[in-house]
Amino acid sequence: MTAFGLRLPAMSSLVIWALLWEIIGRVDLTFFIPPLSHVIVTLFDIIGTPAFLKALSETAYAFFGGVVASIVIGIPVGILIGKSRLLDEMILPWVNIFLSAPLTALVPVLMVLFGFGMTSIIITTTLFAIWIIILNTRAGVMQINRSMVEMARSFGAKPLEAFFKIYFWAALPEILGGVRIGVIRAVKGVIIGQLLISIVGFGALFELYSSNFLMTHFWAVLVVLFAMAFSISEVLAYLERRVAYYAAKR
Repeated sequence: MTAFGLRLPAMSSLVIWALLWEIIGRVDLTFFIPPLSHVIVTLFDIIGTPAFLKALSETAYAFFGGVVASIVIGIPVGILIGKSRLLDEMILPWVNIFLSAPLTALVPVLMVLFGFGMTSIIITTTLFAIWIIILNTRAGVMQINRSMVEMARSFGAKPLEAFFKIYFWAALPEILGGVRIGVIRAVKGVIIGQLLISIVGFGALFELYSSNFLMTHFWAVLVVLFAMAFSISEVLAYLERRVAYYAAKR
């Protein structure tokens, strides 16, 4: 980050936003935005309580369940439609529809089909993450140098071997990019699921704190959620940079 000709550390923008948040909270414009220092103090008060730990475990379970499902299903589907024109023409329109559609409207349907429990929340999380993973994987496969595939076939590689040894590794940069964006969308999906389907996890805490106007508690939970999403996104972005080597060798 560069400002007024000075090169600043990458995290400087977060410090600037934290200062702005503190100033806005201190001038007392609205009780919805308390000072950041009060939020941090409240966070340390609630972070070890049984209610917070229970909400964290429920949210983490639904989040990782949805993310794992979207990766396990999304990457193979993306590779298949990337290498098959027929499958691409059959599946791609639906992927684009679900990617652009307001998925929150599907929540009542999921509640009818799968009930009000954790299963519906995990499926909601999966639906928010999977489509961008499929699209990015497809884009990565379509950029693979076809001579690599022909060479594998000439050496007798079976379809499953080509799947794991050629397509997956050659498309890995785009796959990781899709997973990173999918994880960010999954955070949104798990909270929507916990607010609309079953009031559990962080969704229950948001509901409790907002209905009782405990805004410092509300923002404290939100800060934890943002920090989790940011940390996971940064780890995946780091992996993307590490595998950029493969993109240059295609």
